[in-house]
Amino acid sequence: MEREGSAGGLPLAGVRVVEMTHMVMGPTCGMILAQLGAEVIKVEPPAGDKTRSLGGMGTSFFPLFNRGKRSVVLDLEKAEDRETMHCLLATADVFLENFRDGQLAKQGLGADELRRRHPHLIVAGHKGFLSGPYEHRPALDEVVQMMSGLAAMTGTREKPQRVGSSANDIMGGMFGVIAILAALYQKRAGKGAGADIRIGLFENCLFLVAQHMVEYEMTGNKPRSMPEREHAWPIYDIFDAAGGERIFIGVVTEGHWQSFCREFGLVEFLNDPALRTTTDRILARSRIIPRVAEVIKQWNVAELSQKLDALNICFSPINRPEDLFADPHVLRPGGLVNNVTADGKPFRVPALPIEWNGGNIGEGLKVAPLGADTAAVRAEIDNEDAASKAAGRRA
Repeated sequence: MEREGSAGGLPLAGVRVVEMTHMVMGPTCGMILAQLGAEVIKVEPPAGDKTRSLGGMGTSFFPLFNRGKRSVVLDLEKAEDRETMHCLLATADVFLENFRDGQLAKQGLGADELRRRHPHLIVAGHKGFLSGPYEHRPALDEVVQMMSGLAAMTGTREKPQRVGSSANDIMGGMFGVIAILAALYQKRAGKGAGADIRIGLFENCLFLVAQHMVEYEMTGNKPRSMPEREHAWPIYDIFDAAGGERIFIGVVTEGHWQSFCREFGLVEFLNDPALRTTTDRILARSRIIPRVAEVIKQWNVAELSQKLDALNICFSPINRPEDLFADPHVLRPGGLVNNVTADGKPFRVPALPIEWNGGNIGEGLKVAPLGADTAAVRAEIDNEDAASKAAGRRA
């Protein structure tokens, strides 16, 4: 059914999602579904999602991960609001939640009750852990990075270091989207009704470190952390450039090696019989890298970027997040989209990292003020209920 206000032209137009989530993982799932065209109705308590008031590093959480959603306030301590919630779920295709097991059951929204009253519903629970010995535990992005070994691989065992973003929370939301799309496909293909989906933050992080687990499984060698790793290429390093700047350069093919050495006047390497193969060069990194560093320092990053780009060699300046607002690729048409906070302030954010029929997704999304859509959604529920009853009488 195509509902009023649905994003016509986008793939999930007509899909209604009811979301009761907070922080990052669950809201990410809803945010992506909204950008793909679904109508996402965020149900908040009377005081609002606590993430709305976060400051510091959490300032961006609510506006970033709740763009494009409608806001409805329901007090699930009240029987009438619990019934309103069930009436809303009766009109929905998907229900998103990320509460601890058993918490929603106290508000009449437990798994058994949802399945009994809404057998059509796709329920996606974003949790700390999948079913098993740890399923009762709460989890945070940093916790699962420590548990999974990701922090030890990013830093070292002695000094573990978390990834510098909410990477697992965001990726967990993405896995939620993947599972929901699969359930919608199954449902529309006539192969099923509703579905119960559980997404685990820990297992999400485990998926990220699987490459290191399998390396150990296959070789018996303990994987070395990123700062301690053995290099697979002769040049794959950060170098100082002129003017105090730095640049990363990766020379990873035979052709790149040849063209890099010629461009930067390192013909002594090309003429050295001890450096004929990539393995030879990796073993000789102790003498190659200091010489390369000496040469690279003669140019600034802009000059090096032009040279390396012409050679089709991988490179990057060492950016910080604020630098990206001046990056020409980020600033290409559609690279950044303009959105609006709940108090009407504009902000720029990277577009959803896909192109749909040659265009970008996410322009013009707004963050709803708390409860902005409560009255409208209640009226829609009443209208849909009246229409359903009328259809039943005609039948």
